[in-house]
Amino acid sequence: MTLRLKLLAATAAPALLLAAVPAAFAADRPDTARVALPGDVLPALSTHAVRTGTVAAGDRISVAVSLTPRDSKALDAFVAQVSDPASASYGHYLTKAQFAARFGRSGAEVKKVTDYLRSQGLTVGTVHSGNLLIDASGTAAELRKAFGTTLSTWKDSASGRSFYANDAAPSLPGSLGALVSDVSGLNSRNQLHHQAPAPVSPHNGPGGGYTPAQIKGGYNVSGTYTGSGQQVALLEFDGFQQSNITTYDSHYGLSSTAPTVHKVSGGSGPLGGGQIEVELDIEVLNAVAPAAKITVFEGPNSDAGEVDTYQAIVDSGIPVTSISWGLSETQRTSSNISAVDAVFAQGAAEGLSFFAASGDSGSDDAGNGGTSVDYPASDPYVTGVGGTTLTVTSANAWSRETAWSGGGGGKSAVFTVPSWQTPVQKSQGGGKRQVPDVAALANPSPGVSIYSEGTWGQVGGTSAAAPEWAAFAALYNQQAAAAGKARLGFANPALYQASGTGFHDITSGSNGAYSAATGWDFTTGWGSYNAATLATKLLSQ
Repeated sequence: MTLRLKLLAATAAPALLLAAVPAAFAADRPDTARVALPGDVLPALSTHAVRTGTVAAGDRISVAVSLTPRDSKALDAFVAQVSDPASASYGHYLTKAQFAARFGRSGAEVKKVTDYLRSQGLTVGTVHSGNLLIDASGTAAELRKAFGTTLSTWKDSASGRSFYANDAAPSLPGSLGALVSDVSGLNSRNQLHHQAPAPVSPHNGPGGGYTPAQIKGGYNVSGTYTGSGQQVALLEFDGFQQSNITTYDSHYGLSSTAPTVHKVSGGSGPLGGGQIEVELDIEVLNAVAPAAKITVFEGPNSDAGEVDTYQAIVDSGIPVTSISWGLSETQRTSSNISAVDAVFAQGAAEGLSFFAASGDSGSDDAGNGGTSVDYPASDPYVTGVGGTTLTVTSANAWSRETAWSGGGGGKSAVFTVPSWQTPVQKSQGGGKRQVPDVAALANPSPGVSIYSEGTWGQVGGTSAAAPEWAAFAALYNQQAAAAGKARLGFANPALYQASGTGFHDITSGSNGAYSAATGWDFTTGWGSYNAATLATKLLSQ
């Protein structure tokens, strides 16, 4: 159903109201046809929830308006070139200003969108680097006017959780339809989940779990490289207590500096159930790359907060990001995925690496009895990290490794197989993006030793594997800088060109629908890293 914007009649509107309409959009008033964003509405909502009312007209809501990149095919081609070690363009990444000039929307196009938003009563916030994301806020009544859809309140039939959602796909005047790809924030149903910690019997660390020495030994991390001079970002939707990090670092003799906190859109709110997740991420990074500088980006756990937080990371220019939060592809709207993917594409063009946990539900990420994969691990501009069970010797050397049953993996329902993955394309993949790309220690038995919420314990999950790989990227970037080489950037093309060199090939274990095998597979990708040999291979490419 195409909705129309309710316009003021020129003959009846007071001159003051007409004067308040931004001039750039006032000139476009004859364009009254609306264009819907069909992928921006929750499917089959009434089958999973009960409508309870309408959001109060005066309630304020923040949205993130995503714009379509200019010439997305050229952007894909550019990223392929600068990320390919065999290309003469390898490592010649764009600055933020260069990206905006080449692939972002023009200043006039951005102004056209912001003028429209203001004309509907919305408050326009940040226009982010790249000219592809605009923050705005307004009342529910103003959002209804701007996007042609009512916001209703709902109650989830399974969980009992209350949320709001747009009744129909948002729409915009035809002249803006080709510019806007997504309006995040019109629903609050889906919240990204972290992988819940699973305590088991003690191993070696206080309270159980592998120590920094065991993790570094198992993955052949040289004491020469510590991540000095490097930066790593963490995407988080909860906070942490520095006292816990300090206790961990002191116990293991790590000289890591306290992380910097960057609050996005007001931050993540009071400490909640994700605190263990955040402290796990920080402590694993400190274990493997203790000298790397960590910035924790804390944002609201919503689709608008997610887009804004990823964009803030890209705006910062921090070269490596670890992501331990996600949601099944099937539980997201298609436009939300497109909006986040555009941010990753910008990051890849600017030479940034993203490592994302593939999930802890095996081949059934959605938990509905089928096969599905976690997003953003399935994004073609992200390195998806699966899970393993790692065994080390008494001397802390790698002994053996198997696929962990909980490690997420399978085929994407959204993305086609990227060119860099076609050499290992499997018939089970059906021509789609295959996940994961790599793997690392994730099984809660043995898990990793952490200190959180005032106590020692052991935690597992691919939430531990993602920062293990982000730490490797920081170590590699330190070595690359010393050798006068480009930083890793978007890692997948280079990792796939290594063709297994520098990896522990994991050939046993299953995650449900898929089994480990020689070479790349749906449970562990290429496998875990041997830091010394993989770094040598990547530096030689």
